[in-house]
Amino acid sequence: QLQASGGGLVHTGGSLRLSCAASGSIFSGNVMGWHRQAPGVQRDLVASITGDGRTLYLDSVKGRFTISRDNAENTVYLQMNSLKPEDTAVYYCAAKRHRFSSWSYWGQGTLVTVSS
Repeated sequence: QLQASGGGLVHTGGSLRLSCAASGSIFSGNVMGWHRQAPGVQRDLVASITGDGRTLYLDSVKGRFTISRDNAENTVYLQMNSLKPEDTAVYYCAAKRHRFSSWSYWGQGTLVTVSS
C-alpha cells in the first residue's frame, strides 16, 4: 500500500529523488513522511508533509532535502541534494492520520548509500 523507490548509490554532493506511491485510502488527507534508519541507529523522521502542504524537516537535512506530494498521483517525494555520507540509511515512507497520531502505515525501505 506504500511503495517506495528511488534509492541507490551516489557520491558525496550528489542528488537522489525518492518516490512513494500510496493507495488513495492511505494518502488522501493524511500526513506523509520519510524516515531513515542507519545500522545500529534509531529510526528518525527526516521530513513530513501534511495534506495541505505544511512541512517539517530534521535539522540536519534542512536546506538540502525537500519533501513534496502530488495529490493527484497519491505520491510523495523526497528530493535529496548535497548528499553526505551520514545520509546513508534505509529510507522508509510512512503515513498517519494527523499531526499528533502515530505513524500507522509503512512502506518497505529503499537503501540510499552515499560514498565519500
